Amino acid sequence: MQAGIFPEEFVWGAATASYQIEGAVKEGGRGRSIWDTFAATPGKVAGGDTGEEACDHYHRYRDDVALMRELRLRAYRFSVAWPRVQADGTGPANPAGLGFYDRLVDELLAAGITPYATLYHWDLPQALEDGGGWAARDTAYRFADYAALVHERLGDRVEHWATLNEPWVAAFLGYGNGVHAPGRRDPADALRAAHHLLLGHGLATRALREAGAQEIMLVLNSSPVLTPAQVGDPGAAVSEADAAAVERVHALLNRRFLDPVLRGAYPREVLEAEAGLDHRLDGDLEIINQPIDLIGVNYYNPCVVEAAPGEPADAAWPGSQGIRFVPADAPTTAMGWPIVPTGLSRLLVRLSRDYPGTGLMVTENGAAFDDVVQDGRVRDEGRLAFLDGHLRAVHEAIGGGADVRGYLVWSLLDNFEWAEGYRRRFGIVHVDHATQVRTPKDSALWYRGVIERNSL
Repeated sequence: MQAGIFPEEFVWGAATASYQIEGAVKEGGRGRSIWDTFAATPGKVAGGDTGEEACDHYHRYRDDVALMRELRLRAYRFSVAWPRVQADGTGPANPAGLGFYDRLVDELLAAGITPYATLYHWDLPQALEDGGGWAARDTAYRFADYAALVHERLGDRVEHWATLNEPWVAAFLGYGNGVHAPGRRDPADALRAAHHLLLGHGLATRALREAGAQEIMLVLNSSPVLTPAQVGDPGAAVSEADAAAVERVHALLNRRFLDPVLRGAYPREVLEAEAGLDHRLDGDLEIINQPIDLIGVNYYNPCVVEAAPGEPADAAWPGSQGIRFVPADAPTTAMGWPIVPTGLSRLLVRLSRDYPGTGLMVTENGAAFDDVVQDGRVRDEGRLAFLDGHLRAVHEAIGGGADVRGYLVWSLLDNFEWAEGYRRRFGIVHVDHATQVRTPKDSALWYRGVIERNSL
């Protein structure tokens, strides 16, 4: 492969999520989601922000698609808001809710942009949460019903489907340490939720296949797990205790989802963490182990750990006793996340090595910086350098044998950044949240050039 040039069929695009950009939370028959409830709870979201208006994409989607076309995007990953389709998570589809996605897909196709639909990006209907949420087994079956309804309406035009986005985050930040919706703090419920999310993935995958879906992926917040010394030096010596800590966290974070889906079995470390619970039933792994076409990789930073005898398990990491999570020695983004592009190349190569035969797509990669508009321009040199470094890492991984099919930047727009509200800006397009004016940043214009050349 020539220096800086990507494969001919490489997919270039951007990603967003429904609650983060749509707004219009009370329009078109949409029901309430767990994020509506969580954001309305004092102290849960920075600045008291909510997604009630967000980027007003619900009303401005045509202009946003025109902007995507101007940036030469070839693919757009969006998520469908479950409460728009089924207000309470059950029953027949809401025609008005599906109608929005119908129009969005048609607009994308007319602009020459391929739609990638994600069925669950964390906005669970509140009515289902009231019945137990993902800690309850029934939610997995309701998710499969919902997936079938969405495919029935959009499947004639949408070929690319993702079932879940980052089930680790949904389970362990939502039900373990409570920093995300629904805000529960129960490690046992987090473990139940993680399994039921996978069960829902398997049931939905089976429903989508039966309906004729062409490509299905599971999107994970995969990270390479490293010791502090390995952040800057992949070949650094590692003690036996630290090596065991690395592999244990790799199992709790990455293999927890990859092994059941692609190998039909849970890692030993996960089974040990779940000892005493009875949420896994005979036959579940056969349902979860449905063939998929791609692993979606959301990468922001590595997970850095070291052995620490006597350290209690973190609430978001059941089974992590004796392990300390430590900051990486690297520059950081506005989120405080370390910038380690080489982590992405290491991750992609390992995933292709460990799970051969399943393609990879970088479904999210990006960074928050403190962007400002000056003279009609956003000079976001930090983000531009971040993206350049990570795309070089993707290119290196492909050269190293990783089967990477595409790259979707996170995110198209500055949006509602979950518990961080609007104070963190991940977009390649600046959004003035008071006026909804969009301003492509320097990184967006740079990215357009990369797409046009198919090279760095």
